[in-house]
Amino acid sequence: MNNKNNYIKAAQQIIISLGLPRAQQNERSALCLLALLNLTPGKAWTESENPLLGITPIMKWAQEYYAKDYAPNTRETFRRQSMHQFCDAGVVLYNPDKPDRSANSPKAVYQIEPTALALIRTFNTPAWHGNLAAYLAERETLVAKYAMEREHNRIPLEIAPGRQITLSPGQHSELIRAIIEDFAPESVLVYVGDTGDKWGYFNAALLVGLDVNVDSHGKMPDVVLHYIAKNWLLLVESVTSHGPVDGKRHAELAELFAGATAGLVYLTTFPNRAIMGRYLGEIAWETEVSVADSPSHLIHFNGERFLGPYNGL
Repeated sequence: MNNKNNYIKAAQQIIISLGLPRAQQNERSALCLLALLNLTPGKAWTESENPLLGITPIMKWAQEYYAKDYAPNTRETFRRQSMHQFCDAGVVLYNPDKPDRSANSPKAVYQIEPTALALIRTFNTPAWHGNLAAYLAERETLVAKYAMEREHNRIPLEIAPGRQITLSPGQHSELIRAIIEDFAPESVLVYVGDTGDKWGYFNAALLVGLDVNVDSHGKMPDVVLHYIAKNWLLLVESVTSHGPVDGKRHAELAELFAGATAGLVYLTTFPNRAIMGRYLGEIAWETEVSVADSPSHLIHFNGERFLGPYNGL
């Protein structure tokens, strides 16, 4: 067994000792741990560090120092099948430099939690077992502490009187909240996506009642609202960096909601007109556009359908 494999096996042993599930006791997760410790071959565990690293830098680090090459399309596997569990276990912190950073931000970073770092620095020393026992005895307290901190940074959203959910922090979720608040109370929330959890809220029974059958494989819009007075389904895309209702997206949504007994309204919402201006060439005809800083106005990409004078102007 060569030196690099020794480090990988040792990292796997640490993961097992920390009580992470079998699904994380693998080479990929071991490399994530080594990268977050910046433990290159030849270093002692006492030299473990705590750099801030994103998913792509972790993958590049594994390739550079351990000759483990992963395809770019495995980023989500790293994020969802290794880093999420590390964070849930309190071993790794998510965006400790900026806790309110958006969950899907390209600047998202991870860092070894200080108590876990202190423990790992004693691996392969006589102090390891005693320190591990002490760490595990306190881990539930640590996990609860960081879970409370993550929850504190989430964005509250009232979806009905007395009923509230929270969304992952970031501009995208702030815009989603503005959309839902703008259309309340005339509309009922059917679905809201979340950058941290695709299905943030979903009233499946309401959609079934409108003859829509949507499963988890469908590429849902960011928000679906039922505008009761007109019996319309508002299919809303919240755009902070990408993703207006262009021709392709319009076709996808039409197929996804085919058969609906409610009329379909396709709406793209931007934070402001400056951001909207970047996407004017992409927005599909027969759709609507709104901007969050002017909530009382809609822009109709519908040609002559709305042509006519505005009384009083």
